[in-house]
Amino acid sequence: MKKILLASALALSVLSCKENKSENAPIAENAIDNSESSISGSLKSGRKDNMIDKIYFELLKNDKNLKALDDKVSKVSEESGKVLSLYSETLNKSESFYLDAHQQAEMIKDSLLKQQVEKEIKISADQYDLKISNVKELIAKVNKNSDDINNLYTAFKIRKTLPEIVKYQNAHPLKADSLENFINKQNHLLNELKNFK
Repeated sequence: MKKILLASALALSVLSCKENKSENAPIAENAIDNSESSISGSLKSGRKDNMIDKIYFELLKNDKNLKALDDKVSKVSEESGKVLSLYSETLNKSESFYLDAHQQAEMIKDSLLKQQVEKEIKISADQYDLKISNVKELIAKVNKNSDDINNLYTAFKIRKTLPEIVKYQNAHPLKADSLENFINKQNHLLNELKNFK
C-alpha cells in the first residue's frame, strides 16, 4: 500500500512539474537582467574556453594599440621558438653523441683501451662545453626573457579584463526572487508529500 501511495505521489509531482513548466519558464529569464555588456557575447558559452582570453579577444577587436601589442608578443614568442630550434638541433646531436660514446665505450672489453677512450670522450665533451658555455648562457637568457614576457603579458591581460567582468556582472545582476518563488513551490510539494496519506 505504501508503495502505491509513493508511486502516486511521484506521479503527481511529475504531472505538476509538467503543468507548471510554462510557469517555470520565465525563471531563467528573471534570474538575470537582460541588459548587455560589451563582452556579454563572449561570455555566453561559459567555461569551455579560457574566459580571460575570450574577453581579451573581444577587447582586441576594438583597440588598435592593444592589437598591435598582442601581435608583437605573439611575434616575439614565435621568433623565440625559431631561434632556439636552430641551436637546439646542434646541441641535442652533440649531447646524444657523447651519451652514445659513453655507452659504447662501456662495452669495450680491454680495460686499458676502455679507459683511454673514455678519457678522450671526456676531454672532447669538456672542450665542447667550454666552447658553448656562452651560447648556453644566452639560451638561458632567451628562455628567462620569454618567461618574463609571458608572465607580464598574462598579468596585463588579467588586469585589463577584470573591469570587463565587473561590467558584465553589473549588467547582469542575479535576482533572488525567482529562486525564492521556486523554493516556496518545492516547500509546498514537500509539505504535501509529508501529509499525503
